[in-house]
Amino acid sequence: MSKVEGIKSVDFKITALGHGVVNWNGPTTLTGDGGKTVDNHTLPKLRGYTNLTGKVKEGSNYKYKKEATDINFKETPLYISQNCIRHHLFRDQAFDVHYANGKNMQDVLASITGLMRGYVVPASQCKRTSPLLLEDFVDKLGNGNFEQFGQAGERDSSSFFSKTTFGDTKYTSYGSISIEQLQFISLDKKFDRAAMVIKEGEGEKVAKAVQDFIKLLSPNLKPKAIFHSNYVRNGTIFKEGENGILLNNDAIQIVIGCTLDMIRELSIRQAKGYMYVDDVLIDYNDSKKMMRIKRDEGSISSEPATDYANYFYAK
Repeated sequence: MSKVEGIKSVDFKITALGHGVVNWNGPTTLTGDGGKTVDNHTLPKLRGYTNLTGKVKEGSNYKYKKEATDINFKETPLYISQNCIRHHLFRDQAFDVHYANGKNMQDVLASITGLMRGYVVPASQCKRTSPLLLEDFVDKLGNGNFEQFGQAGERDSSSFFSKTTFGDTKYTSYGSISIEQLQFISLDKKFDRAAMVIKEGEGEKVAKAVQDFIKLLSPNLKPKAIFHSNYVRNGTIFKEGENGILLNNDAIQIVIGCTLDMIRELSIRQAKGYMYVDDVLIDYNDSKKMMRIKRDEGSISSEPATDYANYFYAK
């Protein structure tokens, strides 16, 4: 069995700066003044936080709630969920998949959504697994504080509410782009992963549309998207393949370069908070150690030393 050689993933470490909260968790039941349970406190997303003290009222199933100030921002840090990050990263096409159907799937596939974000179209079961893995953005500064607010007008107990807010923030996150998932686009229902359903003779047309789109992203390189009726995964026992499209080295490099540029330019302004990416450290990982950038930044390759690994061949 031949060993897969080359860059297997492009991993990266992201450092982002900001101020305030951009990803709220909503109203949370807590203990207020006089030991009363209140629902008028709003919390941001806090990693590992629970509003329960762990104590149960004797003789009942009632679980005591924490007070709003009972938070350790180092143990339960502020974070921005990867779902929020992905939404804003692909914001230009955030809602386009809602309009995807059997007649326009070529347009979806020949886009950054089709190539990198991934999608599922329930009506046709067409889908493309995203090659992009993103972790939550976790704050390292812990500048959280409690704020009490009051609504204008008549003052009573219902007109007061509170929030856990933040000052300056500094987030760290990690991500990875899988070469295997990026380089091959299945157009075959055989293994239940068809990116779109094609008719006889349409494969080359779809491949050209994908190739033309990638070429627009970087006219200086020579991307190729090649259709074949039987692409087989290296190492399979029965050599059973799928019809689909395989991207060449230049095409992979262009899509990865475009995605990394999008990450570098990412900023979120929401409510009374903001966040922007300040630095991206990249590792063209040709080793068997997944996400080695997390454990040993001294071992990374900031430039591609070899070609991207090839997981499929035409048979």
